[in-house]
Amino acid sequence: MSATPSFLAETEADLRRLAAQLTDPRDGECLVCYVYRMMDHGCTGLRWARRYRDLRAPRATGLERRLGALGGYCDCEILFNSFELAPEYWVPAKEETDEDGITTITDPEYPDPLPPCQRVRRGSTQACGLWLRRGRYNRW
Repeated sequence: MSATPSFLAETEADLRRLAAQLTDPRDGECLVCYVYRMMDHGCTGLRWARRYRDLRAPRATGLERRLGALGGYCDCEILFNSFELAPEYWVPAKEETDEDGITTITDPEYPDPLPPCQRVRRGSTQACGLWLRRGRYNRW
């Protein structure tokens, strides 16, 4: 039994809608929070940063150049080289001693999940207040 053209069209439309729900930037979501969230889907160049720009800030034509100047030549490098979560949001290091007297110290780490994005205006490619720019300045 073959599917009808209308059934195929409806199914395709449903799949597009679901994909958009998963991968579109949320209202007010900043570029860095969006890229962080999309890293669950992998890093392939500046795929997610470009998608954010195309959907939320199409006039930001210099985005790739600006990110590259910060060491963000791909999406994961935005998070490794360009921005980091502000220290007040990290889960602090812990020191624990087990019953054998062995002490383990954990490194500070990002919380899971991250706090909610602090939001930016539509059309902005700035990071929200959760993020600090690595390097000399805290904002770009």
